[in-house]
Amino acid sequence: VQLQAFGGGLVHSGGSLRLSCAAAGSFLEINGMGWYRQAPGKQRELVAAITSLSGTTYADSVKGRFTISRDNAKNTAYLQMNNLKPEDTAVYYCNFVGFETTTRPFDSWGQGTLVTVSS
Repeated sequence: VQLQAFGGGLVHSGGSLRLSCAAAGSFLEINGMGWYRQAPGKQRELVAAITSLSGTTYADSVKGRFTISRDNAKNTAYLQMNNLKPEDTAVYYCNFVGFETTTRPFDSWGQGTLVTVSS
């Protein structure tokens, strides 16, 4: 399963961006979808995740500013990022988990998209 992420860029502090991540290939179902980020010199961290039943979880640092959603018909996850701060600057990665067949799970990562927030 291949993931393609879109939507990164340069934005001023307080601005907004919307990331998208679409899955392609052969699979039976996608269960969890998540967004992670990795800033220079730091470990990759979970930003937000959404289950197949649309249950969501967020890092404390983005609660109230970021919203994760999914469109199952398009096999796509979104991350709406509002009120961006310089500390949100990072490479953002999407991650989907699910099943290719009834007995073969998958855990796929997108290529990463750079978000830069200027102060």
